[in-house]
Amino acid sequence: MEADRIKFLKMEEELQEDDNNLYEHYSFVAEKGQQPLRIDKYLMNFIENATRNKIQAAAKDGSIYVNGEPVKSNYKVKPFDEIKVLFAHPPHEYLLVPEDIPLDVVYEDDDVLVVNKPAGMVVHPGHGNYSGTLINALTFHFDNLPNNSSERPGLVHRIDKDTSGLLVVAKTEEAMAHLSNQFAEKTSEREYVALVWGNIEEDEGTIEGNIGRHPKNRLQNTVFLGDDADKGKPAVTHYKVLERFGYVTLVSCKLETGRTHQIRVHMKHIGHTLFNDERYGGELILKGTTFTKYKQFVDNCFKILPRQALHAKTLGFVHPKTGEFMRFTSEIPEDMQQCIEKWRNYAKHQELE
Repeated sequence: MEADRIKFLKMEEELQEDDNNLYEHYSFVAEKGQQPLRIDKYLMNFIENATRNKIQAAAKDGSIYVNGEPVKSNYKVKPFDEIKVLFAHPPHEYLLVPEDIPLDVVYEDDDVLVVNKPAGMVVHPGHGNYSGTLINALTFHFDNLPNNSSERPGLVHRIDKDTSGLLVVAKTEEAMAHLSNQFAEKTSEREYVALVWGNIEEDEGTIEGNIGRHPKNRLQNTVFLGDDADKGKPAVTHYKVLERFGYVTLVSCKLETGRTHQIRVHMKHIGHTLFNDERYGGELILKGTTFTKYKQFVDNCFKILPRQALHAKTLGFVHPKTGEFMRFTSEIPEDMQQCIEKWRNYAKHQELE
């Protein structure tokens, strides 16, 4: 592990010494209908954890470029402007430091690893999350993990920071290629359990709708249909109602595709936003009564489960070496179980009244 640390420090030194290089940290193209807007305000809508002061400082240092030229923070963004944020140092996610973080290993052999990720752990480094990630832990515990197409060691797929559950990690180049192909060909099995707002009418169904970046809020994704379908990538989610609690519903969601935020976006699209999904509006009381006691009850549920109610429960794939189909399941975490139980009791109480 010390060798990895020395390698990292050497790489950092080399990158710092090369003053002629500018590294691209962000890149955007303004939409066709973009109204004139100061670039500091524009970038605040697209860069997570950014502040206006930081963006203005970057512009002052000549780090913000539009159509190849540096601009000041008062520059007005126009349709089709090509915007890049460049710095002399590389993005932090490229400087990966192994960290001694415990892993919940469900299964391991010479080719694959299945881990149960807790809610709150980011899968890979990115803006604002440069340490404490699953990849930081993997590179500490396992040597020579193969890179995926995004140069991320071991990762075959990912789940969101505040989603808990199962992930498969490739330990060899052959396993990476085999598993990645299964996910691409939609032959892997991925089942999630979610608590969503509202009473879903159908017992089961399929949601189809291309998913892409939201045109006004880059931190969200949205569904594009009809003439706009080409703005997103095809996405299919199969859902089945597990239990009804009146104002919320417990559902199983099976992924046919694996788009970013797919379940969160698809469920919102059909009017059933995930419970306490802050990014998509689920932290508001979307269904129920106006009584103070009900508001207190929901607030208590939010406190018990301070994240979106989503768990990657089942993962299945063909083993890259043996050819055997393997299926793994994980228990719903305690915070989500407690929240579900509170709603179950609430629903029973409502039936008795």
